[in-house]
Amino acid sequence: MVGGIGNLDLNSLGLGTPAVEREDELGQEEFLNLMVTQLKNQDPFKPLESGEFLGQLAQFGTVSGLATLQTSFDSLASSLVSNQALQAATLVGRSALVPSARATLEEGESVTGAVDLPHSSGAVRVQIRDASGEVVRRLDLGTREAGLTEFVWDGVTDGGEPAPPGVYTLAAEHQNGNETIGAATLVSAPVESVVFGANGFTVQLRGVGEVPFSAVREIRKQ
Repeated sequence: MVGGIGNLDLNSLGLGTPAVEREDELGQEEFLNLMVTQLKNQDPFKPLESGEFLGQLAQFGTVSGLATLQTSFDSLASSLVSNQALQAATLVGRSALVPSARATLEEGESVTGAVDLPHSSGAVRVQIRDASGEVVRRLDLGTREAGLTEFVWDGVTDGGEPAPPGVYTLAAEHQNGNETIGAATLVSAPVESVVFGANGFTVQLRGVGEVPFSAVREIRKQ
C-alpha cells in the first residue's frame, strides 16, 4: 500500500515550480507593447499628443542606438589592440630611438644617438661622462637645423684611447644667440622584447631598459 505524500517538499525532488527569471532591461518588443497599451488606455478627453508620442519613440531609438554604438566601439577597440600587438611584435630585432640621457657602450661597438633641437642653432655640442661624472668625450656637431640631429660616438675618448665598456651619461647643449641652452638627448638601441601590459605596450631596449611604446621616435633596421 502506497502511503500519502504528506508534507514532502516537492522542491527537494526537483518538481517545484521553476523560478521565473526577470529581465531588468526593456527590449524593443516590450517597449512597443507598452506604447500600444498606453494608446488603448489613454483618456479620450486627453489623448496623447503626437509630438509626445514621437518624442518617446525618439528617446527609445536614441538609447538603442547608443547601445549599438557602444558595442561597435568595443569591437573597434579590440581590433585596434590586436593590430598594435602585431605591429609591436615586428620591432624585435630592430633599433629604436628613444629619449634617454644614458647610453651603454659595449666592447668594440659605438653609441648612436640624437639631439632634439627646438630651433636651428649655430653650435650644438654633446658631452659624454663616465660613471664618476668625468667628461670623456666632447662632440662638436656644428650648425644644425631644428629637429633631430644625429650623432655617433665611436667609443674613443678625447685622449684617443678606447673607453671601457659601461654606462655613460649624455648631456647636449646648443647656442641660441649669446645664450647656451640644454637640449634633450635620445639613444638608439636594439629592441630585445615587447611587453604587453594593462596600460599598453612597452619595449625592452638593450642597455636602456623598458620604455613605453609611445616614446619610440624612430625605428631602424640593424
